[in-house]
Amino acid sequence: MTHEEIENRVERAKALFHQGFNCSQAVCAACADIYGMDEQIALRVSASFGGGIGRMRQTCGAACGMFVLAGLENGSATPGDAEGKKQNYMLVQELASKFKAQNGSLICAELLGVAPKPQEPVPAERTAEYYQKRPCVEMVASAVRIYLEGIEGDEAIRL
Repeated sequence: MTHEEIENRVERAKALFHQGFNCSQAVCAACADIYGMDEQIALRVSASFGGGIGRMRQTCGAACGMFVLAGLENGSATPGDAEGKKQNYMLVQELASKFKAQNGSLICAELLGVAPKPQEPVPAERTAEYYQKRPCVEMVASAVRIYLEGIEGDEAIRL
């Protein structure tokens, strides 16, 4: 995938986020077609991971979207496939490591600079102020780039 193709997907993910989709949905839907997945299905599959998984401020939703894509890339669909699970877990751990190195954390509350306390399930209203004070769109862009550029230097994920 060329740099331009990657940046086009990054821009698509950012646009999805600015339309009101959560961080996980934006990452997953921007790349779902690579795997022949319908965008509406991708949006639904990844819907629960926004806000640090259901707005609990745990694992960043953008990173979770990246992990959903990792499952599409090499997730095992065979019972008892220990080697397949191992390969997928290795990919997820490498993606997580790179995301944490680039962004400082995998934890939504830490990325937002808020206390990890119980959260209301009601999402914050998407206003101009919301987009200005939140780093979420940068996390979305980072996750898409990390995923598409691969996890070890020039070695791209085989798409």
